[in-house]
Parts: sequence; structure tokens; C-alpha cells
Amino acid sequence: MAATQKCSSKNDQQNPSNAYYLHPGESSAMVLVTLHLDGSNYHSWSRSMKCALLSKNKFKFVNWEIPEPSHSDSQYEAWERCNVMMISWITRSLTAQIAQSTMYIDSAKELWEDLRERFAKSNHFRVSDLLQEINSIKQGERSIIDYYIDSKTLWEELDSLCLFPACVSKTKCG
Repeated sequence: MAATQKCSSKNDQQNPSNAYYLHPGESSAMVLVTLHLDGSNYHSWSRSMKCALLSKNKFKFVNWEIPEPSHSDSQYEAWERCNVMMISWITRSLTAQIAQSTMYIDSAKELWEDLRERFAKSNHFRVSDLLQEINSIKQGERSIIDYYIDSKTLWEELDSLCLFPACVSKTKCG
């Protein structure tokens, strides 16, 4: 299927594998993730939200695989319905203050990018904080399982923030 996800008919929009499909039980009042973006937890929040949108076949709208069609395009109404639904889902996962500051953004893609630009830049500070937490973590009164889970969570978050450039060489990297 083309990158713009063109549909041949209105009936195609009733196919769950179509990106324009919205399940009848879905509503703009749904909460997709319980983790609210508060500014300090962008990476955890964005990963949770990305997984939720991928599960609904909607992440294509925020990563621009499905751009906004022209108003005269037959798919415009379906795109607009999905766009508004995603704006609502994303907004419901923000703290009230952050949600208020995004109220006039009209596209899920623009909203996603705005949040990324505002909050992903704090990587360096978060990496520093994580390194300090990892360095000072002790089992103390916790069970070994709780200690392990806490340690593993810190290390995985650090790993996700310290992305190394992908190998683009035609020869095998290793």
C-alpha cells in the first residue's frame, strides 16, 4: 500500500488493518496510557504512547507516514476523524498545565512534534540523574526482586537515552 494509505472505498475504512479504521467502542474520552506527561518523564511517556498508538494502527499519523490530505481528497474526513481522536488521546495523557499549552494545536503530528521538541531535550540532565541514581542504589530493606526491578528499570531507561548511531556501512558492522 502506498505511503499515503489511500483507500479504495468507504468500506475499506471498516477494515481493522486500515489506518483510518476506528473501532466503534473507541472514543475521544479513552485513556490510552496511565502515565501522564509531566515534563520530567517524556521518554517513558512517549514510549508508552507510541506503543498504544501502534496497537491501534495510528502511529502512522504522528510520524507522517499518512500526511494530511487536501480538503478535496475523498480521505480527508477519515483523516480528520483519526487526527481529532489522536489529539484527544494524547491530550488526555498530559498534565493539565501541559494540555492547556497545546490546546490550539490542530494536528496530532504537530502535537507529537511539539511535545518532543519541548521535553526530549532534557536527555543530558536525565542521563546525569540516572547515572547518579544507579551509582547510589542499594538493596537496603527491599527484597532482591524489588531491588532487581528498580535497578533494571534505571539501566533500561539509561540505555534508551544513550542511543548510539546506527551502522550505515554496506559491510557488516561488528
